Order: sequence, then structure tokens, then C-alpha cells
Amino acid sequence: MNTTSEPSFRQSVDIMFNRAVALMDLPSGMVEKIRVCNATYTVRFGVRLRGGIQTFTGYRAVHSEHMEPVKGGIRYAGNVNQDEVEALAALMTYKCALVQTPFGGSKGGVAINPLDWNEEELERITRRFAYELIKRDMINPAQNVPAPDMGTGAREMAWIADQYRRMNTTDINARACVTGKPLNAGGIAGRVEATGRGVQYALREFFRHPQDVAKAGLSGKLDGKRVVIQGLGNVGYHAAKFLEEQDGCCITCIVERDGAIICDTGLKVEDVRNHLRETGSVRGFPGSKFIENGAAGLELECDILIPAALEGVINLDNAERIKAALIIEAANGPITAGADDILRERGTVIIPDMYANAGGVTVSYFEWVKNLSHIRFGRMERRQEEARHELLVDELEKVKTAGGNNLVLSENFKKQYLHGAGELELVRSGLDDTMRDAYQSMQAIWHERADVKDLRTAAYLVSIQRVAASYATMGL
Repeated sequence: MNTTSEPSFRQSVDIMFNRAVALMDLPSGMVEKIRVCNATYTVRFGVRLRGGIQTFTGYRAVHSEHMEPVKGGIRYAGNVNQDEVEALAALMTYKCALVQTPFGGSKGGVAINPLDWNEEELERITRRFAYELIKRDMINPAQNVPAPDMGTGAREMAWIADQYRRMNTTDINARACVTGKPLNAGGIAGRVEATGRGVQYALREFFRHPQDVAKAGLSGKLDGKRVVIQGLGNVGYHAAKFLEEQDGCCITCIVERDGAIICDTGLKVEDVRNHLRETGSVRGFPGSKFIENGAAGLELECDILIPAALEGVINLDNAERIKAALIIEAANGPITAGADDILRERGTVIIPDMYANAGGVTVSYFEWVKNLSHIRFGRMERRQEEARHELLVDELEKVKTAGGNNLVLSENFKKQYLHGAGELELVRSGLDDTMRDAYQSMQAIWHERADVKDLRTAAYLVSIQRVAASYATMGL
């Protein structure tokens, strides 16, 4: 890769932040307060494994405490480092402000490859890391609430929640110390697919605005749009599956670690996922063409490109060859600042990561509220809602038509209308509402200000202004 003048992930976040604040009238002291990471805790902890003591390095960065608790995932990856977690923590601050979840930004990680350790070993590593953070109040329902990230999931969050309960036996809100838990451990319906669902809702909202669609050189609705997706992990899989099955998109290419598969008539995402699980590779998927150089899949002709895996996959080395009309960043930081400049100058529309992948933190917020309220959403009102709807249906069916017969309502209508909203429906409704409102807040600035040329800058402007307003109310 051509790394000449290529900024790091941390530098890319700072460059994009600086581009936005240059358009704002904020005191320099306030700009610096918002930009810097408040604190980063580095811990080197030992765990007895495989007949000896293994030492691991973990991090928890707190970018901003303008609101508390702070929120952000814990990732397990071999390349986790301080710069990365601080950059991700900054993105979490801006993301939470953009979608108006009442959190500051944080992020954490352990520098391990989870594939190198079995389940029992991972549990011992996770519990020890959690212990080191909990005893310093860096995991706490009121101060710092982690969530899953790359290399972690509901299983790890359940271990952390249990560790917190063991160390805080009288905390009635213990389950709210972490989100992304399994349903039977205080989780919430819809959390697993939340980030991918948020990507779907973001695209749906974008395509509700014909003038924005036209800016990308596209027309019409989502139906039939050709999509290339990079990464079939949790986020990429759910985004691709929902877009294919519910919105009529044609998934023409899926890029994975070992290469990419292409099918101009469309790939069945669920079948690809099953093949990947069975064989460990996308190679050999029936009816597709396999290419060894997976990165080349990013450069294919398509309407929508969804990078949903690692940072920096679109960079100075390949930006000129990216042909997608619209890019939506399902991953954190998949486009470097240098590549962003190239793509913006060409007119490529980019839906930025701080908005596009905010579904996870939004539904995490719902889970946190559920844990604090100690009742699942819909439990109090669902049956009352169904009874009220049933009264209306009964009265309608008593109405006489012009022919003297009773009005007949279809069974399908009655089934849908009489179904009261449960937790999953309410979560999806809340997520959809959040993604719509957040997009419209960005769009207003994008359209109204001549000096704002792209959605990323608009997103930063909205977020930074909200963080600055929070600090102002604190007397800063």
C-alpha cells in the first residue's frame, strides 16, 4: 500500500474534526477541550493459562465526560493500541451526540487474537480484564458502560456483567454496567443486529430525499440497487441480509478475508453466510466468481459500497479506483482522511461512520434504560393497546355498507392491527426514529450552508455543537 502522507486512523479523526471546527465560531480553549481524550487507562494483567502466567495488555480510553456514563465497546484484536482506542473513543463522543444518546465517548480493548484462545481461556482473560476496570470504576452503570465490538459479543458481555455483580453484590442496577448482553442475562431484543439494522435504516432515510440521491448520481429507491459489501461479520451480514431480503437490493459482491465472490445477478446472503461457516471461506460458493485479491472487490462498479470491517480499507492507494456512487461506512474509519479528500472532490457521496453505524449504541441505550427501569419494553401497555384496537375493529365490522352488508375487514389487516407492539417492535421503531432524526439534522446543515460540502463535515458540526453546549452548561 502507498503510505506516503497517509494519515493514521487517529490522525484521520483529528483532521476531520479540525475541518469542521474551522467552520465554527468556538473559542480555541473549547475546541481543544472537545478534541483531546480525557484519560486512558492501560493495564497489563496476568492470567494463569496453559501451565504458566500469560500477560496481556488492555486499554480503556475516556474521551469526553460532558455526559455520563461514558459509552463504548471493548474489542479483542492483535493490533489494539492506545492511539486506536483513543480515536474510537472520540468517534463515540461525536456519534452519541449526533444521535442524541445521553453518553460521553469511551472505548476499550485487549491486544489478543480471540481465535488463539479457547472459550474457557477467553472467559478467564475477560473476567480478569473486567476486574481490573471494575475496581477503578471504569465499568459502572453510572460512569462507564462497555458494549461488544470487534472480537467480542454477547458472551463476553455476560461474563463482564457477572464479574461486576460478584464485586458489587448490593448494586440493584448491576445489569446496566454493560450492554449487548444475551436476552436471558438482561439484554434487549434486537441488539445483536442493531448496527446492521441501523445501516439499513440510514440508507432508507437517504433514499427518502430525491435531491440527496441525485447528488450521488443515482435515482429512484433502494430496490434494485447494486451493492458491494466488505466484511460478513455481524454488522456486514445483517446489513446485507436486510437490504437484500427487505429492500430488494442486489448484492453483487461480498469481500472477505480470503478473497471476494462476485455474481452480477445477486448473491443470497444467508447462503453465503452458511457456506462461510461450513468451509471457513467464501471460495467455492456456487454460482459465483472467486477472486483472490479481495480488496479489488471494493473497486467494482456498483451503486452502493458498504465497508463493514476494518479501518483504512479505502486509502490513498485505492481511492482513485473506487467507482461506487454512494459509500456508507458501516465500519469505524474505513476511509482515511486522504482518501476522503479524493472521493469528495470527485463527488462521491459518503454517509459517515459516526451516523451510519450508530444503531449499536442507540439500541445499547435502550438496553441500559431497560436495565435501570427493571421492566421490559411493552410489558405494561401491549395488551391494553391490543384491547383498544380490538374495540375499534369490532365497531367497524358493525358498520353497514351501501349494499346493506356488514363491513368486512381482511384477516391480514386485523392480524397486523391487533398485534400490540412488543419489545422488538418498539426497539426497531426507536432505532428508525433515531436514524431519521439524526440524518435530518445533518442534512439541514449540508443543504443550508454553502461551506459544508459533505455529510461527514455536517455530522461533525452537529455533534461538536452539541458537545460544546453540554460543556457550556457545566460552566466551561
